[in-house]
Amino acid sequence: MDHSLKYQVHTFGCKVNTYDAGLIQKNLNSSGFAAHVSGEASARIHVLNTCAVTAEATKEALRYIRRLKAKDPFCTVVVTGCAAQVDTGSFSNLPGADLVVANSHKGSLPELLNKHFRGELTEKVFKSNIFRKEDLEAGGGIEKSHTRTFLKIQDGCNSFCTYCIIPYARGKSRSIPVADLVQRINDLYAEGAREAVLTGVHIGDYEDEVGGKTYVLEDLLENLLLKTKMPRFRLSSLEPVEVSDRLLDLYQDRRLCPHFHMSIQSANSEVLHGMKRKYTQADVQKSLQAISDKVPGSFVGMDVIVGFPTESEEHFQDTYKTLESLPWTKIHVFPYSERPGTRAAAMEESVYPHVRAERAARLRDLSLQRYSQEALAQVGSIKKALILKNAAKGGQGLSHDYWPVSIAGADGFLDHWAGQEIDVKITGYDHSNKQHMEGHLTGEVLV
Repeated sequence: MDHSLKYQVHTFGCKVNTYDAGLIQKNLNSSGFAAHVSGEASARIHVLNTCAVTAEATKEALRYIRRLKAKDPFCTVVVTGCAAQVDTGSFSNLPGADLVVANSHKGSLPELLNKHFRGELTEKVFKSNIFRKEDLEAGGGIEKSHTRTFLKIQDGCNSFCTYCIIPYARGKSRSIPVADLVQRINDLYAEGAREAVLTGVHIGDYEDEVGGKTYVLEDLLENLLLKTKMPRFRLSSLEPVEVSDRLLDLYQDRRLCPHFHMSIQSANSEVLHGMKRKYTQADVQKSLQAISDKVPGSFVGMDVIVGFPTESEEHFQDTYKTLESLPWTKIHVFPYSERPGTRAAAMEESVYPHVRAERAARLRDLSLQRYSQEALAQVGSIKKALILKNAAKGGQGLSHDYWPVSIAGADGFLDHWAGQEIDVKITGYDHSNKQHMEGHLTGEVLV
């Protein structure tokens, strides 16, 4: 193998990008390139699968390119992903970026790279109108070394929330057909995956037209549960109005993991209106209560933005008190960050950065209190834990309900149990590891 064809993919951002990274690897491997293996000399081709959710995410990618070129001035840097689509100019003007391949052209990356090496390209930027893109580039999302896999079921978004650039980065909402996803899950199971995380930019928008019938997310889940043997399914982000009774009823099947990631952003109706979210405080309350009632014991994580331009102190207090009174497990807190190109960035109102930081700290404290309380409540329980080949989040196992578990004596059995779901008795809660702020459960194998 020509060492100059060794590549490494550097992934930034969300689970959809993690999925897309798998696809980039697959396409490059089938076009004569070879993935860099740890322990080998550095790769000569670096593919940056970028994120654009904040202006800082783009800056991070720019800094990364400079570091790569400082280390190896003659390496080839390819910039793709969301920042390549919406912040194209930042990379086209950067000498260190050799090729800029926007999301609109991501599927052509291997072909463009080969042409680049043959000296056949007369330009370095490849981009077109993302809203004309129809395909979803199915088939990514797994690395052989992993027990869990991300499966993209949908891409793009039609919502145009005022703070968000993603529709301009990924285009309109479009979905992969039910039949293709059933086949893909069966293939992944045969390859060794034992948990599939169904992901997308807005999975609540999932739609597949078959013979005059429209299949929605609940129909897809019914088909996956009926027609595949995958032992565990998990959903990525849902909005409050997407948590239907029919969806919650499907959680009677234990293969659907009792874990919800709620994209809430605020619990104040006026702020939600300013964000152009299509629900109210009452919808937030109803959805969280419904999860607690119909799927008791679920792990419920939430995304919340603080310091949105129209958020007053009273609005923030309303969000805080509303969430304090509701059932959930953890909040992912995001201080509002201006994103050029969005409607919110042009709003006249603004919240001082130090106020955003202070509100974020208050909400994180609330989250940490709740997480600790919920973690201690798990002690003494017996959980089904999937033993991970690549340990993450401070534990070798991930429970059915999404708690990371550090298992006593794991080194002795990890290879034997990797990829299997085993019974673990929870013995404690460890939050001494500062790397994982919330900490993790500790447990022992039941044999």
